[in-house]
Amino acid sequence: MSDFTLTKTRIRAGIWEGVVSGSDTAPALAVLHLEKPVTGVAVTAVADRPGDWLVQVPIPAELLSEGVQTFLITEAGTGEKLQHFTVITGVAMEDDMRAEVDLLRAELDMLKRAFRRHCLETVG
Repeated sequence: MSDFTLTKTRIRAGIWEGVVSGSDTAPALAVLHLEKPVTGVAVTAVADRPGDWLVQVPIPAELLSEGVQTFLITEAGTGEKLQHFTVITGVAMEDDMRAEVDLLRAELDMLKRAFRRHCLETVG
């Protein structure tokens, strides 16, 4: 379990932003979309706020298509989910049910990878 928290602040100009609190050093984060890493993630110290780090995740235009796109933000070393965000394009949503189902699918894929890794480690 992480000793820090990641809180979303906003999405602006195609960049998701959040703040990591409670970490003395810049945390190593990974962002996944459809199980593939998103590049360009930046973690920078927040001036005059020791222990706080600004996280910026660019949302590549080529990853956006009609429907729900879910991005998972994890701790790079452990794979622990810290936060997620969804982008819905192309259709008006009456309810966020599709976003929740898409998030469940992404988390299930993450659990499957962890379970397979665990099985390989215990057998070998």
